Amino acid sequence: MNRKILLIVLLLAFVGYAAWTFADSVTPYVGISEARMAKSSVQVKGLLDKSAPAPYQEGEDFVFTLQDEESGETLPVRYKGTKPDQFDEAYHIVAIGKCEGENFKAEKLLIKCPSKYEKQK
Repeated sequence: MNRKILLIVLLLAFVGYAAWTFADSVTPYVGISEARMAKSSVQVKGLLDKSAPAPYQEGEDFVFTLQDEESGETLPVRYKGTKPDQFDEAYHIVAIGKCEGENFKAEKLLIKCPSKYEKQK
C-alpha cells in the first residue's frame, strides 16, 4: 500500500513538472502592439518593411524593421547573429523574442519563403 502511494505521488509530480515545462516553452503568436506589451517571449510574424532603412549588420546584431501585414505597424528588430540565408527572398519573417525598449530582441528568426513547389499563378 505504501509503495502504491509513493508511485502515485511520483507519477503526479512527473506529470506536473512535464506540464509546467511544456507551458513554459510555448511561445504564442502576437501582433506588434501585443509584442510591445508582452513580459515574456513571443512570436511576431510580419513582412520586411521596405520603407525603412535596408537591413544591416551592427556589430553582432542583424538589424531590420518588421511590418505587421494587417495593421501596417512597424517594429525595429535586433537579432544577435548574422543575416539568415534566404532572408532577401523572405515572404514572411517570424521573430521570436521580446521587446526591450523600442527594439524587439529576437533570439530566433524563422524565414518563410514562397515554396518552389507551389503552382505559379
